[in-house]
Amino acid sequence: MNRRRLFQTAAGLFAAGITPRGMAQGTDPAAISQALNDFAALSPGQSAAFVSIASTGAGITHHAGSDGPLFVGSAVKTFILAQYLRDVETGRLSEDTQMAVGPEVWSPGSPVLLQLQGTTSAKNVLEAMIAHSDNTATDIALNAVGADRTRQLIASAGLANTRIPDSTRKLFSYLAGAPNGTDIGWEGMEKMAQGIMPGKPRPAINEYQTMMSTAAEMARWYDQALAGAFFQKPETRLEFKRISAMADAMPMMVPEDIVGYGKGGSIDWEDFHCLCGAGQMAQPGQRTSFCFILNWTGPDESVADTMAAFIRRSRHALALIAGRQ
Repeated sequence: MNRRRLFQTAAGLFAAGITPRGMAQGTDPAAISQALNDFAALSPGQSAAFVSIASTGAGITHHAGSDGPLFVGSAVKTFILAQYLRDVETGRLSEDTQMAVGPEVWSPGSPVLLQLQGTTSAKNVLEAMIAHSDNTATDIALNAVGADRTRQLIASAGLANTRIPDSTRKLFSYLAGAPNGTDIGWEGMEKMAQGIMPGKPRPAINEYQTMMSTAAEMARWYDQALAGAFFQKPETRLEFKRISAMADAMPMMVPEDIVGYGKGGSIDWEDFHCLCGAGQMAQPGQRTSFCFILNWTGPDESVADTMAAFIRRSRHALALIAGRQ
C-alpha cells in the first residue's frame, strides 16, 4: 500500500543483517536503566520501555519514556488468543473447529491466509495470528470470541489504557475514512491498496478503532497471563505459552537460546509509524516481562533504520537482564 502499508513484519530486516548480540556479564541495575533510557531516546515522548524482573525471592521494575498509552499494533492479539483459549476451557469453542476462510474475512497483512478459500482448524488460525501476525486469522478468531468479550478480559486484568478494534478490517476501514463500525469489505480493502479511500484518512491513534496500551500494562499482562491468572486449567496456560512462543518478534528481541513468549506489532499509516514488542523472557529462577514501544512520525524511508535501532536497543536491554544470574 506504499504510504499506507498496514502491519508489516520486521522479520525480513532482521534476517537481512541485524546480528544477535551476546549476553552482557557483570551487569548492574544502572546499566539496565541506561539501556532503557537509550531506547526511549529514539523518539522522546512517543516511546516507552518497561521491564519487570522477578527472581527467586525478589522483584524489580525499570521504566523509561512515556507513561501514557501509545499505539502498539498487533501486540494486542495476545488478548484475542487468551480469550479464545478461555472459551475452549468452558466448552464454548474448540481448537479443532473448522473455521471458514475467504473474501468475507480476508484482511490486509495476512501472509498465511490471504487469497486462500475453504476451511482450516481454529488451532491453525490461532497459530497464524501469533506466529505470523496474520490479520485474516485475527479477524476469524476475534469474530469467534467477540470484541466486547475480549475487552471484558482486558478490563478484568486491570488494563485501563488498553484498546482493541472491533476487527482489523473495521480498523482499516475507519482509518481510511469510513464511518465507525463500518467494514468496507474485501473489495474496499483492494481499493485502499490502490489509494482509493472511502473518506478522509484518520490517525491511527483515535477514540474509536485503534490498538493502544502502555508499556507497563503490556508487561503486567504477561506477568499475570503466563502465571495462569486467567485460565482455569494448567493445560490452557501451557497452550497459551506454546502459541505465544511462536511469535516471530521474540527471536529478534530475546537473546539466543532463551525462551521468549509474546507478540510484536507495527504499522505504517500515512506518515505515522509504530513498532512494539511485548512478552516475557524465561530463564531458570528468573522471569522478565517486558514491553518496548516506539511511535514516530516521518517518511517511509525512516522505517528501516528506525526498525534496526529498535531491535538493537531492545535486544541489548534484554541481554543485560539475561546476564543478571
